[in-house]
Amino acid sequence: MNSIDPKALTKRENYKLLSGFILPRPIAFVTSMSSEGVINAAPFSFFNVVSAEPPLVSISIGRKGSVQKDTARNIVDQEEFVVHIVDENNVEAMNATAANLPPDESEVEAVELTTVESDVVKVPGLKEAPIRFECKLEKHLTFQEGETSTDFIIGRVVNYHISEGVHQDGEIDVTALNPIGRLAGKDYTKLGEIFSLERPD
Repeated sequence: MNSIDPKALTKRENYKLLSGFILPRPIAFVTSMSSEGVINAAPFSFFNVVSAEPPLVSISIGRKGSVQKDTARNIVDQEEFVVHIVDENNVEAMNATAANLPPDESEVEAVELTTVESDVVKVPGLKEAPIRFECKLEKHLTFQEGETSTDFIIGRVVNYHISEGVHQDGEIDVTALNPIGRLAGKDYTKLGEIFSLERPD
């Protein structure tokens, strides 16, 4: 087995190892709003659940040098955002929103996504997603290594929206959801074979 010191690697080399080993990863398809009211949409696969009580999720957003990406800046400024789950029906649109647009241009409009009003936050959601979480900013941390910085966002879920057929009798039907996971490079994965294991007492 080879041993590699991450300090001896470039940012890109570390990214390739981490994104190639930790998979499949869930994708946060995030809408946020600028102070001028522009609705931003962007995907992030460094995303996960933090806690169920309180209900918290996390998103890691790398900066371009020292410059925050639109999503991170909007979340820190407005303290609200919406996370959508990526499925087989919206994965193409999700990928299209990864294009680099100026801050005053909306990926939602460019990709012709449909916004829906949220119940608790000002940021709208996307009709194309089967599940979405309205979130308020709980904590914002910044990590820096050399000239590279990362915004780590922890959001508190304040409202859930779940499509009919996906949520029944208090359970999520993952086959109805058809979630998409992120692999390395250009690769994604669909839901594969499901198996169960009994937890020990």
